[in-house]
Amino acid sequence: MFTPVAVHTGTHRLGGVTRPGESWASAATRIAGRPAYAVDLSGEVKEFSSDPMPVVALRPMTRGDLPHLIRWLNAEHVHRWYAVDGEPTPEWVAENYGPDIDGKTPVTFWVIEVNGRSVGFCQDYRISDEPDYALLTPDPDAIGFDYAIGEPAFVGRGIGPRMAWVWLTSVPRRYPGATACFAAPDHRNAASLRMLAKVGFEQGTWFDEPQPDGSTTTMVGCTLDLRRVLG
Repeated sequence: MFTPVAVHTGTHRLGGVTRPGESWASAATRIAGRPAYAVDLSGEVKEFSSDPMPVVALRPMTRGDLPHLIRWLNAEHVHRWYAVDGEPTPEWVAENYGPDIDGKTPVTFWVIEVNGRSVGFCQDYRISDEPDYALLTPDPDAIGFDYAIGEPAFVGRGIGPRMAWVWLTSVPRRYPGATACFAAPDHRNAASLRMLAKVGFEQGTWFDEPQPDGSTTTMVGCTLDLRRVLG
């Protein structure tokens, strides 16, 4: 099956289709003649761009980033979705995220940087390393992905999909043999669901995730096929 692919470069939009066995990203790079990144993979035509973008990078989080993390978790647009895990006081954040930052758990924690400025965080892990969560998800072998743009000034500026693409392209190297990635936003978090769709995640099973306060939150399981998207 051939998938239509378009690459935006300057004022031009170059079109083509995937070749047999070729991933969407490889096709975009071939069509553009240079590396391309995902813009919107949710439609029939997979849209990429090869235009310059702000430099978005990920670096390992350290204890020195805890003040940033505390501020981000308390930002109104983040607090709404993350406070279900616990109120992000300095003590709570250090206790709950410190072991991840120190490398004492299977979770890898990253700071999102835009042109060198720290603007948010993301984390990844093998779903199978979180036994309770693995029972709720369709593929325990997938790589889990959680994220937030914490600085309000950087929300709504297209940083989310760019960050997710940078993260995705690192997964095959860091998790050899992985075939899928998985994220599960709250079903009310339309912005997050839209961002995931733009980089190739597809919505699947909805499930209720138990929360520390005894309530449940309905999540939307979203899966990305690494081989189809990246090759």
